[in-house]
Amino acid sequence: MADDSSRFRPERFKAFVDAVVAIAMTLLILPLMEAVSEAASGKLTTAEFFTEHSGQLLSFALSFVLIATFWIGHHNQYRDVEWMTGPLLWINVAWMVTIVWLPVPTAMIGQMSTDALQTVVYIGTLILTQVTTLAAWIYLQRNPGLTTASPATLRAGVIGDLSAIVLFAVALAIALLLPDHTYAGLLLLLATGLVTRLIDRGVRRRDAAHG
Repeated sequence: MADDSSRFRPERFKAFVDAVVAIAMTLLILPLMEAVSEAASGKLTTAEFFTEHSGQLLSFALSFVLIATFWIGHHNQYRDVEWMTGPLLWINVAWMVTIVWLPVPTAMIGQMSTDALQTVVYIGTLILTQVTTLAAWIYLQRNPGLTTASPATLRAGVIGDLSAIVLFAVALAIALLLPDHTYAGLLLLLATGLVTRLIDRGVRRRDAAHG
């Protein structure tokens, strides 16, 4: 259990997280702003710009949606949190590192030739983001006095993050085995709900067997 003396209210923490996410999402657009200047210098037409920089545009859109999704998940996770502690704060610092770092591999995708390491860096960053979120769910489960969320909600958060981590890992394997479809595997995230239900059933059966 968390030491009561180390607790503090989460308002400033939540505002700080929102600011960090907003900055990270803004950084995603900077390579495209530079590309517009280069296109203007090269006398490219608008159509030529969109054609030549389609990879950058797609990587921007993908990462923007992913960061937005992570932020929504983080908002839902901390909506009922009434107290923060040092360990929970540091878990979130790790989460923010992955969010702030994501614009870097995003720029790599848009401007560099695709290779295996680039794929590992990009999807690996997404996995680390989800791992830190999972760590927070587990910490809240072990310290229920920090949140008004029900045990069922905390349990659902753990299972949902486990599902996302599994799908990100499968997407990474697909990207490495099928380099011509590097990031198509991320579409598997659409199956998060299905995988969550499967894991939930497995956990319930295990609990029943030990109950």
